[in-house]
Amino acid sequence: YSPYNGKVLPGYMFTDTGFWDTFRCLFPFLNLMYPEMNQKMQEGLVNAYKESGFLPEWASPGHRDCMVGNNSASVVADAYIKGLRGYDIETLWEALKHDANSQLPRTASGRVAYEEYNKLGYVPNNIGIGQNVARTLEYAYNDWTIYALGKKLGKPASEIDIFKQRANNYKNVYDPKYKLMVGRSDKGEFNPSFKGTDWSRDFCEGNSWHWSFCVFHDPQGLIDLMGGKKEFNHMMDSVFKMPSRLGMDSRGMIHEMREMQVMNMGQYAHGNQPIQHMVYLYNYSGEPWKAQYWVREIMHKLYTAEADGYCGDEDNGQTSAWYVFSALGFYTVCPGTDQYVLGTPLFKSVKLHLDNGKQVLIQADKADRENRYIKGMKVNGKTYTRNFLTHEQLLGGAKIQYQMSDTPNKQRGIQDSDRPYSFSLE
Repeated sequence: YSPYNGKVLPGYMFTDTGFWDTFRCLFPFLNLMYPEMNQKMQEGLVNAYKESGFLPEWASPGHRDCMVGNNSASVVADAYIKGLRGYDIETLWEALKHDANSQLPRTASGRVAYEEYNKLGYVPNNIGIGQNVARTLEYAYNDWTIYALGKKLGKPASEIDIFKQRANNYKNVYDPKYKLMVGRSDKGEFNPSFKGTDWSRDFCEGNSWHWSFCVFHDPQGLIDLMGGKKEFNHMMDSVFKMPSRLGMDSRGMIHEMREMQVMNMGQYAHGNQPIQHMVYLYNYSGEPWKAQYWVREIMHKLYTAEADGYCGDEDNGQTSAWYVFSALGFYTVCPGTDQYVLGTPLFKSVKLHLDNGKQVLIQADKADRENRYIKGMKVNGKTYTRNFLTHEQLLGGAKIQYQMSDTPNKQRGIQDSDRPYSFSLE
């Protein structure tokens, strides 16, 4: 049944998911472990576009006006770049280009305020459009995913260069005064009453401390904006040191605010999606042992096997997919790349049975609550210093061996050659 035209039609249709949550690691998890299922989901997206003229951003069951961003672009790009085939990718390519430059009225499908974003390079905060910084940051990443897919499809520069250019738009809402992302008017003025801990307004279900690290495709560019690795790491560290009570009076209480306060991990709000990738960014800034520390802290403190086992909404599978990936020892910081950024393995031994018949064996003999740090690592018997694994490595079958320790190895993974992908380094 198609909710878009009321007809019963051949083929697949999927609904009741919000890409704002699930683009981050739920769909990448399908691409790794259940690609045949996501192949059908991609066919469902083809049908949704053919029957309604837009890809859904939040389907329940048709187009809904919920959340921000144009993250169908990420879901489409990551699937094809990870090797999924057997569906009409050319129709989806046309859909991505269309939705980046239009909006379905009274829904989140397409891009709200696309005209202003395309003209100014950001969504202004004085035109009656809320959550404008959040929209800008996600649109910039979405533009990068369209550019990345276009490259994979061999599209000409004349078609994809505009998306390559707009992938840098995250820089347009960065205020060097605060080293944070800040709302701007259509005249270019940054918000004069800005407070980094204020929730909502220019942001979506969070504040600037949550959203300022949402540059999935270009952490190096963000590091450069903040003044280099030392200052970037200081800003990252500060998230956990700032009191959780700050910002609680900035708007009416919503459950995401209270959950962050109850967690008592500073301004780190794992109960909501924007910041869930943040701790993995230490792999880009020369301090990967901090990612290892915080990933394990989050897993132990914020997830349990009890009835209240999630620290926020499960959110269509994203919150649990974060845990599954993190337990394996890696996470998809930037869907649309072929990279899985390292954290720390939770189990002493894990075996993945891939859809292609290959197996991935992950061994970490001393892994426990104390031994959370990676002292050394081998992939297929060879010493491995990089802070990421590739999709190709995993799909080919791999034996990944970790030597764990209760003290950090501050010499491993600190070279520029060890860091994962950043757009600025192309």
